Amino acid sequence: MRKKKLFGLGAVIVSLSALVMVGCASDNTDTEGTASTPGGDLVVDMQSEAVTLDLHGSNDTASSNVTSNIFESLVTQDEELNLEPGLAEDWKQINDTEWEFYLREGVTFHDGTEFNADAVKANLDRVLDPEVASPRAFLFEMISEVEVVDPYTVRIHTEYPFAPLPANLAHYGAAMMSPVAIEADYQAMADGEAPGSYLNEHPIGTGYFTFDSWNSGQSIKLLKNDDYWGEPAKVDSVTFQVIPEGGTRIANLETGASHIVNNVSASDINRFEATDGIHVNQTESVALLYLGFNQKNEVLSDPLVREAFSLAINRTDILEGIFNGVGVEAKTPLAPKIFGHDDSIVFNEYDIEKAKELLAEAGYADGLDITLNTSDQRERTDIAEYIQSALSEIGVNVSIQVNEWGAFLDLTNQGEQELFILSWSTVNGDADMGLSLFHSANQGAQGNRTFVARDDIDELIEEARKSEDEDERLELYSEIQTMIANDSIIQPLIHEEFLVGVRDEVEGFWESPTGVLVLHDVSIQ
Repeated sequence: MRKKKLFGLGAVIVSLSALVMVGCASDNTDTEGTASTPGGDLVVDMQSEAVTLDLHGSNDTASSNVTSNIFESLVTQDEELNLEPGLAEDWKQINDTEWEFYLREGVTFHDGTEFNADAVKANLDRVLDPEVASPRAFLFEMISEVEVVDPYTVRIHTEYPFAPLPANLAHYGAAMMSPVAIEADYQAMADGEAPGSYLNEHPIGTGYFTFDSWNSGQSIKLLKNDDYWGEPAKVDSVTFQVIPEGGTRIANLETGASHIVNNVSASDINRFEATDGIHVNQTESVALLYLGFNQKNEVLSDPLVREAFSLAINRTDILEGIFNGVGVEAKTPLAPKIFGHDDSIVFNEYDIEKAKELLAEAGYADGLDITLNTSDQRERTDIAEYIQSALSEIGVNVSIQVNEWGAFLDLTNQGEQELFILSWSTVNGDADMGLSLFHSANQGAQGNRTFVARDDIDELIEEARKSEDEDERLELYSEIQTMIANDSIIQPLIHEEFLVGVRDEVEGFWESPTGVLVLHDVSIQ
Protein backbone atom coordinates (compact mmCIF):
# COMPACT_ATOMS: atom_id res chain seq x y z
CA MET A 1 0.00 0.00 0.00
CA ARG A 2 1.40 3.39 -0.93
CA LYS A 3 1.10 6.12 1.64
CA LYS A 4 -0.89 9.14 0.55
CA LYS A 5 0.21 12.55 1.78
CA LEU A 6 -2.97 14.42 2.67
CA PHE A 7 -3.46 17.85 4.20
CA GLY A 8 -6.22 19.52 6.14
CA LEU A 9 -9.50 18.01 7.20
CA GLY A 10 -9.77 14.39 6.14
CA ALA A 11 -6.09 13.58 6.41
CA VAL A 12 -6.15 9.81 6.64
CA ILE A 13 -4.30 6.79 5.34
CA VAL A 14 -6.74 4.17 4.18
CA SER A 15 -6.00 0.47 3.99
CA LEU A 16 -7.48 -1.18 0.94
CA SER A 17 -8.50 -4.12 3.09
CA ALA A 18 -10.76 -1.72 4.99
CA LEU A 19 -12.17 -0.07 1.87
CA VAL A 20 -15.71 1.15 2.23
CA MET A 21 -17.78 3.29 -0.06
CA VAL A 22 -19.38 6.48 1.14
CA GLY A 23 -22.28 5.34 3.35
CA CYS A 24 -21.55 2.43 5.70
CA ALA A 25 -22.97 -0.94 4.64
CA SER A 26 -26.19 -1.88 6.35
CA ASP A 27 -27.09 -5.33 7.64
CA ASN A 28 -30.72 -4.73 6.50
CA THR A 29 -32.20 -5.39 9.93
CA ASP A 30 -33.67 -3.14 12.54
CA THR A 31 -33.04 -3.41 16.27
CA GLU A 32 -35.78 -6.01 16.66
CA GLY A 33 -34.49 -8.13 13.82
CA THR A 34 -37.23 -7.26 11.34
CA ALA A 35 -35.82 -7.56 7.82
CA SER A 36 -35.99 -4.54 5.56
CA THR A 37 -37.90 -4.96 2.35
CA PRO A 38 -35.59 -4.67 -0.67
CA GLY A 39 -36.59 -2.57 -3.61
CA GLY A 40 -39.34 -0.01 -3.95
CA ASP A 41 -39.37 3.59 -5.15
CA LEU A 42 -37.74 6.01 -2.74
CA VAL A 43 -39.49 9.39 -2.99
CA VAL A 44 -37.48 12.46 -2.00
CA ASP A 45 -39.18 15.87 -1.86
CA MET A 46 -36.84 18.74 -2.72
CA GLN A 47 -37.50 22.44 -2.27
CA SER A 48 -35.51 23.44 -5.35
CA GLU A 49 -35.05 21.79 -8.71
CA ALA A 50 -31.67 20.79 -10.11
CA VAL A 51 -30.21 23.45 -12.37
CA THR A 52 -28.47 20.96 -14.67
CA LEU A 53 -27.24 17.36 -14.69
CA ASP A 54 -24.04 18.35 -16.48
CA LEU A 55 -21.48 18.10 -13.67
CA HIS A 56 -19.53 21.04 -15.03
CA GLY A 57 -22.55 23.26 -15.67
CA SER A 58 -23.49 24.38 -12.17
CA ASN A 59 -22.19 24.72 -8.64
CA ASP A 60 -25.33 24.23 -6.54
CA THR A 61 -26.45 21.66 -3.99
CA ALA A 62 -29.84 20.98 -5.59
CA SER A 63 -28.09 19.65 -8.70
CA SER A 64 -25.49 17.76 -6.65
CA ASN A 65 -28.20 15.93 -4.72
CA VAL A 66 -29.20 14.25 -7.96
CA THR A 67 -25.84 13.92 -9.72
CA SER A 68 -24.04 12.48 -6.68
CA ASN A 69 -26.17 9.35 -7.12
CA ILE A 70 -25.39 9.00 -10.83
CA PHE A 71 -21.70 9.88 -10.94
CA GLU A 72 -18.66 8.97 -8.85
CA SER A 73 -15.33 10.66 -8.18
CA LEU A 74 -11.82 9.29 -7.88
CA VAL A 75 -11.87 10.13 -4.18
CA THR A 76 -14.84 10.06 -1.81
CA GLN A 77 -15.63 11.31 1.69
CA ASP A 78 -17.18 9.69 4.73
CA GLU A 79 -19.53 11.33 7.23
CA GLU A 80 -16.64 13.28 8.78
CA LEU A 81 -15.25 14.32 5.38
CA ASN A 82 -12.31 11.94 5.72
CA LEU A 83 -10.98 10.98 2.30
CA GLU A 84 -11.50 7.44 1.03
CA PRO A 85 -10.84 5.59 -2.23
CA GLY A 86 -13.56 5.88 -4.85
CA LEU A 87 -12.90 5.18 -8.53
CA ALA A 88 -9.23 5.48 -7.62
CA GLU A 89 -8.14 2.61 -5.38
CA ASP A 90 -5.03 4.46 -4.30
CA TRP A 91 -2.93 7.57 -4.93
CA LYS A 92 0.38 9.07 -3.97
CA GLN A 93 2.29 12.30 -4.37
CA ILE A 94 5.29 11.79 -6.66
CA ASN A 95 6.84 15.19 -6.00
CA ASP A 96 5.69 18.72 -5.19
CA THR A 97 3.73 19.09 -8.43
CA GLU A 98 2.87 15.53 -9.51
CA TRP A 99 0.33 13.07 -8.18
CA GLU A 100 -0.48 9.57 -9.42
CA PHE A 101 -3.90 7.98 -9.11
CA TYR A 102 -4.32 4.21 -9.53
CA LEU A 103 -7.74 3.41 -10.93
CA ARG A 104 -10.21 0.70 -10.13
CA GLU A 105 -10.45 -1.92 -12.88
CA GLY A 106 -13.61 -3.56 -14.17
CA VAL A 107 -15.80 -0.45 -13.90
CA THR A 108 -18.07 0.59 -16.77
CA PHE A 109 -20.22 3.63 -17.39
CA HIS A 110 -23.97 3.20 -17.75
CA ASP A 111 -23.59 3.22 -21.55
CA GLY A 112 -21.11 0.31 -21.41
CA THR A 113 -18.02 2.47 -21.97
CA GLU A 114 -15.00 1.35 -19.95
CA PHE A 115 -13.81 3.56 -17.11
CA ASN A 116 -10.09 4.09 -17.48
CA ALA A 117 -7.35 6.72 -17.52
CA ASP A 118 -8.55 8.16 -20.82
CA ALA A 119 -11.96 8.80 -19.24
CA VAL A 120 -10.35 10.65 -16.34
CA LYS A 121 -8.37 12.81 -18.72
CA ALA A 122 -11.47 13.58 -20.81
CA ASN A 123 -13.35 14.75 -17.71
CA LEU A 124 -10.62 16.89 -16.18
CA ASP A 125 -9.73 18.40 -19.55
CA ARG A 126 -13.38 19.34 -20.07
CA VAL A 127 -13.93 21.01 -16.69
CA LEU A 128 -10.86 23.16 -17.44
CA ASP A 129 -11.85 23.95 -21.03
CA PRO A 130 -12.48 27.72 -21.38
CA GLU A 131 -15.07 26.98 -24.07
CA VAL A 132 -17.11 25.05 -21.49
CA ALA A 133 -16.64 27.84 -18.91
CA SER A 134 -17.46 25.62 -15.95
CA PRO A 135 -18.27 27.44 -12.69
CA ARG A 136 -16.37 24.60 -10.99
CA ALA A 137 -13.15 25.11 -12.97
CA PHE A 138 -11.59 27.17 -10.16
CA LEU A 139 -11.29 23.99 -8.09
CA PHE A 140 -8.94 22.47 -10.65
CA GLU A 141 -7.20 25.47 -12.19
CA MET A 142 -3.88 24.42 -10.65
CA ILE A 143 -3.84 21.35 -12.94
CA SER A 144 -1.48 21.93 -15.85
CA GLU A 145 -1.65 18.47 -17.44
CA VAL A 146 -3.47 15.18 -17.06
CA GLU A 147 -1.14 12.45 -18.25
CA VAL A 148 -2.29 8.93 -19.11
CA VAL A 149 0.54 6.71 -17.82
CA ASP A 150 -1.21 3.44 -18.63
CA PRO A 151 -4.87 2.35 -18.89
CA TYR A 152 -5.32 2.47 -15.11
CA THR A 153 -2.80 5.08 -13.99
CA VAL A 154 -3.24 8.83 -14.25
CA ARG A 155 -0.54 11.35 -13.41
CA ILE A 156 -1.82 14.83 -12.59
CA HIS A 157 0.65 17.68 -12.97
CA THR A 158 0.01 20.96 -11.14
CA GLU A 159 1.45 24.39 -11.87
CA TYR A 160 2.48 24.74 -8.25
CA PRO A 161 2.39 22.60 -5.09
CA PHE A 162 -1.23 22.15 -4.11
CA ALA A 163 -1.82 20.23 -0.89
CA PRO A 164 -5.65 19.91 -1.10
CA LEU A 165 -5.68 18.25 -4.55
CA PRO A 166 -7.12 14.88 -3.34
CA ALA A 167 -9.79 16.78 -1.38
CA ASN A 168 -10.71 18.81 -4.46
CA LEU A 169 -10.98 15.62 -6.50
CA ALA A 170 -13.62 14.43 -4.04
CA HIS A 171 -15.78 17.37 -5.12
CA TYR A 172 -18.86 16.60 -7.20
CA GLY A 173 -17.39 18.63 -10.06
CA ALA A 174 -14.59 16.06 -10.35
CA ALA A 175 -16.92 13.08 -10.80
CA MET A 176 -16.64 11.04 -13.96
CA MET A 177 -18.98 11.31 -16.95
CA SER A 178 -18.91 8.94 -19.91
CA PRO A 179 -16.24 10.07 -22.40
CA VAL A 180 -18.61 9.06 -25.20
CA ALA A 181 -21.21 11.46 -23.82
CA ILE A 182 -18.56 14.16 -23.46
CA GLU A 183 -17.61 13.71 -27.10
CA ALA A 184 -21.27 13.94 -28.11
CA ASP A 185 -21.60 17.16 -26.13
CA TYR A 186 -18.61 18.65 -27.93
CA GLN A 187 -20.23 17.71 -31.21
CA ALA A 188 -23.41 19.45 -30.11
CA MET A 189 -21.31 22.54 -29.30
CA ALA A 190 -19.80 22.37 -32.80
CA ASP A 191 -23.37 22.32 -34.14
CA GLY A 192 -24.19 25.50 -32.28
CA GLU A 193 -25.60 24.16 -29.02
CA ALA A 194 -24.59 25.47 -25.61
CA PRO A 195 -22.05 23.52 -23.52
CA GLY A 196 -23.82 20.79 -21.57
CA SER A 197 -26.86 20.57 -23.83
CA TYR A 198 -26.23 16.89 -24.55
CA LEU A 199 -24.86 15.95 -21.12
CA ASN A 200 -27.82 17.52 -19.33
CA GLU A 201 -30.15 15.16 -21.17
CA HIS A 202 -27.77 12.17 -21.08
CA PRO A 203 -26.12 12.12 -17.64
CA ILE A 204 -24.10 8.90 -17.88
CA GLY A 205 -21.87 7.96 -14.96
CA THR A 206 -20.65 4.86 -13.14
CA GLY A 207 -22.85 5.25 -10.05
CA TYR A 208 -25.33 2.97 -8.32
CA PHE A 209 -28.28 4.73 -9.99
CA THR A 210 -28.87 5.50 -13.65
CA PHE A 211 -30.82 8.40 -15.09
CA ASP A 212 -34.36 7.60 -16.23
CA SER A 213 -36.32 10.82 -16.81
CA TRP A 214 -36.72 14.50 -15.98
CA ASN A 215 -40.15 16.08 -15.97
CA SER A 216 -39.11 19.74 -15.78
CA GLY A 217 -40.48 21.55 -12.76
CA GLN A 218 -41.87 18.36 -11.27
CA SER A 219 -39.52 15.42 -10.83
CA ILE A 220 -36.35 13.54 -11.76
CA LYS A 221 -36.31 9.75 -11.63
CA LEU A 222 -33.31 7.45 -11.26
CA LEU A 223 -33.21 3.66 -11.57
CA LYS A 224 -31.08 1.13 -9.72
CA ASN A 225 -27.94 0.21 -11.64
CA ASP A 226 -28.04 -3.60 -11.69
CA ASP A 227 -24.56 -3.68 -13.24
CA TYR A 228 -22.94 -1.51 -10.59
CA TRP A 229 -19.34 -2.53 -9.87
CA GLY A 230 -19.78 -2.36 -6.08
CA GLU A 231 -22.57 -3.12 -3.64
CA PRO A 232 -25.78 -2.23 -5.49
CA ALA A 233 -28.38 0.20 -4.20
CA LYS A 234 -31.12 -1.29 -2.05
CA VAL A 235 -34.10 0.45 -3.63
CA ASP A 236 -35.27 -0.02 -7.22
CA SER A 237 -35.58 3.68 -7.99
CA VAL A 238 -35.44 7.19 -6.58
CA THR A 239 -37.87 9.96 -7.50
CA PHE A 240 -36.82 13.51 -6.65
CA GLN A 241 -39.99 15.61 -6.49
CA VAL A 242 -39.90 19.40 -6.66
CA ILE A 243 -42.17 20.67 -3.86
CA PRO A 244 -41.37 24.33 -3.12
CA GLU A 245 -43.83 24.78 -0.25
CA GLY A 246 -42.51 23.49 3.10
CA GLY A 247 -45.90 22.63 4.56
CA THR A 248 -46.73 20.48 1.55
CA ARG A 249 -43.44 18.61 1.86
CA ILE A 250 -44.12 17.79 5.50
CA ALA A 251 -47.71 16.75 4.73
CA ASN A 252 -46.37 14.38 2.06
CA LEU A 253 -44.04 12.85 4.63
CA GLU A 254 -46.80 12.47 7.20
CA THR A 255 -49.09 10.67 4.74
CA GLY A 256 -46.34 8.49 3.26
CA ALA A 257 -46.48 10.20 -0.13
CA SER A 258 -42.74 10.71 0.28
CA HIS A 259 -40.01 9.10 2.35
CA ILE A 260 -37.51 11.94 2.72
CA VAL A 261 -38.01 15.72 2.60
CA ASN A 262 -35.13 18.13 2.27
CA ASN A 263 -34.80 21.58 3.83
CA VAL A 264 -36.96 21.20 6.93
CA SER A 265 -37.25 24.45 8.85
CA ALA A 266 -36.12 24.53 12.48
CA SER A 267 -39.54 25.93 13.39
CA ASP A 268 -41.09 22.63 12.21
CA ILE A 269 -39.10 20.40 14.58
CA ASN A 270 -41.89 20.42 17.17
CA ARG A 271 -44.33 19.19 14.53
CA PHE A 272 -42.05 16.25 13.79
CA GLU A 273 -41.64 15.42 17.47
CA ALA A 274 -45.42 15.36 17.90
CA THR A 275 -46.05 13.12 14.88
CA ASP A 276 -45.63 9.35 14.93
CA GLY A 277 -43.76 7.73 12.08
CA ILE A 278 -41.47 10.60 11.12
CA HIS A 279 -38.33 12.18 12.54
CA VAL A 280 -35.74 14.85 11.75
CA ASN A 281 -32.20 13.93 10.72
CA GLN A 282 -29.77 16.63 11.94
CA THR A 283 -26.26 17.12 10.50
CA GLU A 284 -23.60 19.62 11.49
CA SER A 285 -22.64 21.38 8.28
CA VAL A 286 -19.64 22.99 6.62
CA ALA A 287 -21.95 25.62 5.15
CA LEU A 288 -21.97 29.35 5.69
CA LEU A 289 -25.14 31.42 5.44
CA TYR A 290 -24.18 35.04 4.90
CA LEU A 291 -25.31 38.52 3.94
CA GLY A 292 -23.39 39.59 0.86
CA PHE A 293 -22.54 43.11 -0.27
CA ASN A 294 -22.09 43.49 -4.02
CA GLN A 295 -19.10 45.78 -4.33
CA LYS A 296 -20.02 46.63 -7.92
CA ASN A 297 -22.75 48.73 -6.32
CA GLU A 298 -21.59 52.28 -5.58
CA VAL A 299 -23.14 52.44 -2.12
CA LEU A 300 -21.83 49.02 -1.05
CA SER A 301 -18.35 49.71 -2.37
CA ASP A 302 -17.90 51.90 0.73
CA PRO A 303 -16.52 49.81 3.65
CA LEU A 304 -18.15 52.20 6.13
CA VAL A 305 -21.58 51.33 4.75
CA ARG A 306 -20.83 47.61 4.79
CA GLU A 307 -19.64 47.80 8.39
CA ALA A 308 -22.67 49.85 9.43
CA PHE A 309 -25.04 47.32 7.90
CA SER A 310 -23.15 44.47 9.58
CA LEU A 311 -23.23 46.08 13.02
CA ALA A 312 -27.00 46.58 12.76
CA ILE A 313 -27.55 42.82 12.47
CA ASN A 314 -27.72 40.62 15.56
CA ARG A 315 -26.79 37.03 14.75
CA THR A 316 -28.27 35.82 18.01
CA ASP A 317 -31.68 37.16 16.96
CA ILE A 318 -31.41 35.22 13.71
CA LEU A 319 -30.19 31.98 15.33
CA GLU A 320 -32.77 32.00 18.11
CA GLY A 321 -35.67 33.70 16.37
CA ILE A 322 -35.53 32.03 12.97
CA PHE A 323 -33.51 28.83 13.52
CA ASN A 324 -34.80 28.07 17.03
CA GLY A 325 -31.20 27.81 18.23
CA VAL A 326 -30.35 25.06 15.74
CA GLY A 327 -26.95 25.86 14.25
CA VAL A 328 -23.93 27.97 15.19
CA GLU A 329 -23.45 31.72 14.97
CA ALA A 330 -20.95 32.34 12.16
CA LYS A 331 -18.03 34.50 13.25
CA THR A 332 -15.89 33.78 10.16
CA PRO A 333 -16.57 32.39 6.67
CA LEU A 334 -15.23 28.95 7.72
CA ALA A 335 -17.32 26.50 9.75
CA PRO A 336 -15.66 24.79 12.75
CA LYS A 337 -15.20 21.50 10.86
CA ILE A 338 -13.10 23.14 8.14
CA PHE A 339 -9.30 23.06 8.14
CA GLY A 340 -8.25 26.68 8.56
CA HIS A 341 -11.12 27.78 10.82
CA ASP A 342 -9.90 30.27 13.43
CA ASP A 343 -12.30 30.67 16.33
CA SER A 344 -10.35 33.64 17.70
CA ILE A 345 -11.63 35.84 14.87
CA VAL A 346 -14.91 37.65 15.40
CA PHE A 347 -16.65 39.50 12.58
CA ASN A 348 -18.70 42.60 13.33
CA GLU A 349 -20.77 42.14 16.48
CA TYR A 350 -24.10 43.89 17.00
CA ASP A 351 -23.68 47.58 17.89
CA ILE A 352 -26.59 49.71 16.72
CA GLU A 353 -25.19 53.05 17.91
CA LYS A 354 -21.88 52.55 16.16
CA ALA A 355 -23.79 51.47 13.04
CA LYS A 356 -25.64 54.80 13.00
CA GLU A 357 -22.37 56.73 13.45
CA LEU A 358 -20.65 54.90 10.60
CA LEU A 359 -23.59 55.41 8.25
CA ALA A 360 -23.56 59.13 9.01
CA GLU A 361 -19.79 59.23 8.50
CA ALA A 362 -20.34 57.62 5.09
CA GLY A 363 -22.66 60.49 4.16
CA TYR A 364 -26.02 58.81 4.77
CA ALA A 365 -27.16 60.43 7.99
CA ASP A 366 -30.63 60.76 6.47
CA GLY A 367 -30.66 57.09 5.42
CA LEU A 368 -30.81 55.44 2.01
CA ASP A 369 -32.80 52.99 -0.13
CA ILE A 370 -31.41 49.58 -1.10
CA THR A 371 -32.64 46.22 -2.46
CA LEU A 372 -32.10 42.86 -0.78
CA ASN A 373 -32.25 39.79 -3.04
CA THR A 374 -32.94 36.31 -1.74
CA SER A 375 -34.10 32.95 -3.01
CA ASP A 376 -37.49 31.58 -2.05
CA GLN A 377 -36.39 29.25 0.77
CA ARG A 378 -38.53 29.91 3.83
CA GLU A 379 -35.75 30.68 6.32
CA ARG A 380 -34.02 32.99 3.85
CA THR A 381 -37.14 35.04 3.31
CA ASP A 382 -37.51 35.19 7.11
CA ILE A 383 -33.92 36.42 7.39
CA ALA A 384 -34.60 39.01 4.68
CA GLU A 385 -37.53 40.36 6.67
CA TYR A 386 -35.40 40.47 9.82
CA ILE A 387 -32.64 42.38 8.00
CA GLN A 388 -35.24 44.75 6.55
CA SER A 389 -36.42 45.51 10.09
CA ALA A 390 -32.90 45.70 11.55
CA LEU A 391 -31.61 48.14 8.95
CA SER A 392 -34.67 50.32 9.33
CA GLU A 393 -33.32 51.08 12.82
CA ILE A 394 -30.42 52.95 11.22
CA GLY A 395 -32.55 54.69 8.60
CA VAL A 396 -32.10 52.25 5.72
CA ASN A 397 -35.17 51.42 3.63
CA VAL A 398 -34.79 47.85 2.35
CA SER A 399 -36.88 46.50 -0.52
CA ILE A 400 -36.95 42.68 -0.59
CA GLN A 401 -36.88 40.88 -3.93
CA VAL A 402 -37.58 37.12 -3.76
CA ASN A 403 -36.51 34.92 -6.68
CA GLU A 404 -36.88 31.26 -7.62
CA TRP A 405 -33.59 29.43 -7.01
CA GLY A 406 -32.38 29.23 -10.61
CA ALA A 407 -33.33 32.84 -11.32
CA PHE A 408 -31.63 33.94 -8.11
CA LEU A 409 -28.38 32.21 -9.14
CA ASP A 410 -28.52 33.85 -12.58
CA LEU A 411 -29.10 37.25 -11.01
CA THR A 412 -26.22 36.98 -8.55
CA ASN A 413 -23.92 35.40 -11.13
CA GLN A 414 -24.35 38.50 -13.30
CA GLY A 415 -23.82 40.88 -10.38
CA GLU A 416 -27.26 42.48 -10.71
CA GLN A 417 -27.97 42.27 -6.97
CA GLU A 418 -27.23 44.78 -4.21
CA LEU A 419 -27.57 43.10 -0.82
CA PHE A 420 -28.13 39.34 -1.03
CA ILE A 421 -28.52 36.27 1.19
CA LEU A 422 -26.70 33.15 0.10
CA SER A 423 -24.86 30.14 1.45
CA TRP A 424 -21.57 28.52 0.52
CA SER A 425 -20.59 24.96 1.42
CA THR A 426 -16.88 24.17 1.67
CA VAL A 427 -17.39 20.63 0.41
CA ASN A 428 -13.73 19.61 0.40
CA GLY A 429 -13.30 20.58 4.06
CA ASP A 430 -10.35 22.86 3.28
CA ALA A 431 -10.07 26.64 3.70
CA ASP A 432 -8.73 27.02 0.17
CA MET A 433 -12.21 26.36 -1.17
CA GLY A 434 -14.00 28.25 1.59
CA LEU A 435 -11.96 31.39 0.99
CA SER A 436 -12.18 31.13 -2.78
CA LEU A 437 -15.35 33.19 -2.30
CA PHE A 438 -13.04 36.18 -2.03
CA HIS A 439 -10.59 35.60 -4.88
CA SER A 440 -11.02 38.03 -7.76
CA ALA A 441 -10.67 35.24 -10.34
CA ASN A 442 -13.85 33.61 -9.03
CA GLN A 443 -16.28 36.48 -9.53
CA GLY A 444 -19.81 35.44 -10.47
CA ALA A 445 -20.87 31.83 -10.91
CA GLN A 446 -17.69 30.46 -9.37
CA GLY A 447 -18.73 31.86 -6.01
CA ASN A 448 -17.45 35.43 -5.59
CA ARG A 449 -20.81 37.15 -5.88
CA THR A 450 -19.65 40.11 -3.78
CA PHE A 451 -17.34 40.87 -6.73
CA VAL A 452 -14.57 41.83 -4.32
CA ALA A 453 -11.17 42.23 -5.99
CA ARG A 454 -8.23 42.76 -3.67
CA ASP A 455 -4.69 41.91 -4.70
CA ASP A 456 -3.57 41.37 -1.09
CA ILE A 457 -6.28 38.77 -0.44
CA ASP A 458 -5.61 37.06 -3.79
CA GLU A 459 -1.90 36.83 -3.02
CA LEU A 460 -2.43 35.30 0.43
CA ILE A 461 -4.91 32.73 -0.88
CA GLU A 462 -2.43 31.73 -3.58
CA GLU A 463 0.46 31.59 -1.11
CA ALA A 464 -1.53 29.35 1.25
CA ARG A 465 -2.56 26.89 -1.46
CA LYS A 466 1.06 26.47 -2.55
CA SER A 467 2.38 25.73 0.92
CA GLU A 468 2.89 22.17 2.16
CA ASP A 469 3.43 23.36 5.74
CA GLU A 470 0.14 23.01 7.65
CA ASP A 471 1.11 25.55 10.32
CA GLU A 472 2.02 28.10 7.66
CA ARG A 473 -1.28 27.52 5.89
CA LEU A 474 -3.20 28.00 9.15
CA GLU A 475 -1.43 31.31 9.81
CA LEU A 476 -2.19 32.54 6.31
CA TYR A 477 -5.83 31.51 6.51
CA SER A 478 -6.16 33.32 9.83
CA GLU A 479 -4.70 36.47 8.26
CA ILE A 480 -7.11 36.24 5.31
CA GLN A 481 -10.13 35.84 7.58
CA THR A 482 -9.02 38.84 9.61
CA MET A 483 -8.75 40.96 6.45
CA ILE A 484 -12.20 39.88 5.30
CA ALA A 485 -13.61 40.78 8.72
CA ASN A 486 -11.88 44.14 8.94
CA ASP A 487 -13.16 45.17 5.50
CA SER A 488 -16.71 43.81 6.11
CA ILE A 489 -16.65 42.03 2.74
CA ILE A 490 -19.54 39.88 3.94
CA GLN A 491 -21.44 39.54 7.17
CA PRO A 492 -21.41 35.86 8.23
CA LEU A 493 -24.71 34.86 9.81
CA ILE A 494 -25.13 31.18 10.61
CA HIS A 495 -23.36 27.87 10.12
CA GLU A 496 -26.52 25.89 9.56
CA GLU A 497 -27.33 22.49 10.92
CA PHE A 498 -28.95 20.63 8.03
CA LEU A 499 -32.42 19.29 8.80
CA VAL A 500 -34.01 16.53 6.73
CA GLY A 501 -37.36 14.92 7.44
CA VAL A 502 -37.37 11.12 7.25
CA ARG A 503 -40.03 8.46 7.65
CA ASP A 504 -39.21 5.92 10.34
CA GLU A 505 -39.31 3.00 7.90
CA VAL A 506 -36.35 4.45 6.00
CA GLU A 507 -33.04 2.90 7.01
CA GLY A 508 -29.44 3.54 5.99
CA PHE A 509 -29.87 7.25 5.23
CA TRP A 510 -27.35 9.95 6.09
CA GLU A 511 -26.57 13.44 4.93
CA SER A 512 -23.08 14.72 4.23
CA PRO A 513 -21.90 17.84 6.10
CA THR A 514 -21.84 19.36 2.59
CA GLY A 515 -25.65 19.11 2.41
CA VAL A 516 -25.87 16.25 -0.09
CA LEU A 517 -28.23 13.34 0.61
CA VAL A 518 -26.46 9.95 0.53
CA LEU A 519 -28.87 7.29 -0.76
CA HIS A 520 -26.61 4.34 -1.59
CA ASP A 521 -27.56 2.25 1.46
CA VAL A 522 -31.12 3.46 1.93
CA SER A 523 -33.80 0.80 2.23
CA ILE A 524 -37.52 0.98 3.02
CA GLN A 525 -38.64 -1.33 5.81
